[in-house]
Amino acid sequence: MGLKERRFAKQFAEEQFPALEAKIKEAIGFEVPLEIAWETLFEEQFLHLYNDTYPKIYFIPFIEAFKIIGKDQIGKEALQEGIQRIEICNENNHHNPDRAYSLESGILKLDHSPVLNAEQVDDRIESLVKLLENQL
Repeated sequence: MGLKERRFAKQFAEEQFPALEAKIKEAIGFEVPLEIAWETLFEEQFLHLYNDTYPKIYFIPFIEAFKIIGKDQIGKEALQEGIQRIEICNENNHHNPDRAYSLESGILKLDHSPVLNAEQVDDRIESLVKLLENQL
């Protein structure tokens, strides 16, 4: 991760991330560790897109899916019992949401490209809801 990427990550982490993290924790209903492998979320030629794509790819789907799953007490309890940590990374450059999300041993992981299919927010929400409904 070069200087430009480190500067962007710092700026995003200071300016946009706190509000997004608060919305995730509000939607899930409890304190959950959120680990982000920032160094994996960059492709230099797309740096100018990340202020737009990061929320759409990495954060909004969690917020909306947790609201859907946690709409009643059964869902809230399932979230709290089944999710111990959330991890966000781009290890395999996935762009299909059915392959990007996983839940294993309490770790809810999103492994997704930082730019591909950014506008398909509803698809990511749907995939995450389906995963959570099937595995919680």
